[in-house]
Amino acid sequence: MPKMFGFSRRKMKLGRLKSHQGDSLHAPRSPVRPVKRLSQSNGENLIATSVSGRIDELECQYSSGTSDYNGPAFDHTDNWTVISTEGDRPAPRFSHAAAMIGSKMVVVGGDSGHHLLDDTRILSLDKLTWALASPKIYLSPSGRSSKIPACKGHCLVPWGKTIILVGGKTEPSSERVSVWSFDVETECWSRLEAKGEIPSARSGHTVTRAGQHLFLFGGENSKGKKLNDLHMFDLKSSTWLPLRYKGTGPSSRSNHVAALHEDRNLFIFGGHSKSKTLNDLYSLDFETMVWSRIKTRGIHPSPRAGCCGALCGNKWYISGDGSKKKRHAETIVLDVVRFEWSECVTPPGSSITSNKGFSMVSLCQRDRVVLVAFGGNRKEPSDKVEILAQFQNDHAMSWRSAPDTDRSSYQDEYPLSNKVTRLYSFDSVARHSLASAVQDPEASGRRSFSDTLVEVANGSGSGNGSVSLRKQFSQEEESSLAQKLLRPVDDEKIRGSFQEKVRVSNPSEVYQSHDAKITNIVKRNHLLEEQLQALLESKETVEKDFNVAVKAKEEVERRLEEALKEVQLLKEKVSGLELAQEEANSLSNSVHSDNVRLEHQVAYLKAVLDGTWKELDTTRRVLSGERTRAMQLQNELYHIKHRYQTMENRAPTPRKH
Repeated sequence: MPKMFGFSRRKMKLGRLKSHQGDSLHAPRSPVRPVKRLSQSNGENLIATSVSGRIDELECQYSSGTSDYNGPAFDHTDNWTVISTEGDRPAPRFSHAAAMIGSKMVVVGGDSGHHLLDDTRILSLDKLTWALASPKIYLSPSGRSSKIPACKGHCLVPWGKTIILVGGKTEPSSERVSVWSFDVETECWSRLEAKGEIPSARSGHTVTRAGQHLFLFGGENSKGKKLNDLHMFDLKSSTWLPLRYKGTGPSSRSNHVAALHEDRNLFIFGGHSKSKTLNDLYSLDFETMVWSRIKTRGIHPSPRAGCCGALCGNKWYISGDGSKKKRHAETIVLDVVRFEWSECVTPPGSSITSNKGFSMVSLCQRDRVVLVAFGGNRKEPSDKVEILAQFQNDHAMSWRSAPDTDRSSYQDEYPLSNKVTRLYSFDSVARHSLASAVQDPEASGRRSFSDTLVEVANGSGSGNGSVSLRKQFSQEEESSLAQKLLRPVDDEKIRGSFQEKVRVSNPSEVYQSHDAKITNIVKRNHLLEEQLQALLESKETVEKDFNVAVKAKEEVERRLEEALKEVQLLKEKVSGLELAQEEANSLSNSVHSDNVRLEHQVAYLKAVLDGTWKELDTTRRVLSGERTRAMQLQNELYHIKHRYQTMENRAPTPRKH
């Protein structure tokens, strides 16, 4: 390991076996970096490890079982499940940050869609109750206020009983990355007076933690420039240091995810570069300080940016977001030891993991992994909370409904057991109803047997139960007659029957009365059989109607699927139009710049032409003056010639001798 961490690899292994109390921000700490520490928080024994996300620093915690995470909300869920929460619910938001401290999820800042937020919300996962933290405001030693600014795109990192906030886009803006700490117990924010080579302000970066050191990578500055620099922040000395490394590292990017495995290997995945969305995976070995690109096996992950990640053991869970053209809601898993990708779950489009700018934290208990997602934005910001609870080494998942959601929108979790239960209830209800109808003729007169069979048929799931009604009827009739014969003897009834027999003197009347009773029973039996037949026919009609409804449902689902495909095509066309619009805008900008350049050139040529015209005008004036002077000289010459001729004429001619 490099000397900057202050300990060797052997000390690191020994440090993992020691248990440390949860350190606060200003408590004295060992110079040896704690790789994993056993802390006491709210009566729980938690083993904290360093993990990371896009906007969140996701802390992986292992519970000893003393915490109450065994309720129905934290049972094994087959997929992302909405849970209902109480208390002072936070405003809907996205591009916020979240982190776990014990059993509390702390949410800070974000974008409400109208303005940036600066509040601090705490969700107690043991009670599923929200609370608003009211941080106490006081001045730092430098005289600056301790109230955090409204921010988004920042990072939260848990450290003992404090939360460390790093960077983000703030209002008002700043030129350098700021570092804040929040004490969960006292609910106090304080700004750390950083020293050293402080990185430039940025958002969409990642921050991971190893002991008392934070590692910041990448992001986007206020001018939109992508970055790929790597910095380290010492929490004890509040000092920033740039890290020197070898090899070809990740390209400049933002909105990626990062994870630190066993405080040795820093992994970087995905993100937005200057021109495209990435799906590459890089690793930095802190022992050699060499970057390397990792070749993976398994499924090929789609390019994505703005996703969230959580490292639990050797499994790195990455969920949500994607590229400008398509969003990916599926949760994928990377085995950071075998470098193998696999798909964990694929939630429907209604899940908040398909939102933009949601947060995700993790609770890695000894028998299961619980991921908690919050917020995000699709058409409008959300304030929902979803969880994904999975047993260790179990990746078989499908959807299950939440307590406060519409159960009709989800499939039954145990279809076979429900059918068996319905059949069992059908047999018992049918047996009880038929027996009561035979034993109590008066009651059957008050309530028709057809009504009873309708109730029984509604509870049956197959035709076998309806076919066995006659057998059940005959069996119940025989058993009821046998029960009547085996009833204890009642003296009063014997006396009444004896007196009645005494009054009947003729045996033929007794036979006639019995024949009449038997005839009535036979008629009633025929009537019940007719009613049963009518119910069976109505059951067949209902089954036919049900089959027609199922076919209609399938047709509607097929049409809905076709409509979704058309919507997807339209979205792709819209994306193409947006790209064409961007190209047109870029062409328009280039044409505009060319026009401006031509205008400057025309203005320059016009100025040159004006100067040339001025010079020509001056030359014309000079030539005109010269011409006037030449004419004057010509006139003078003419006068001189004229005088000379006059003088010659006046001169006396010489005489000839």
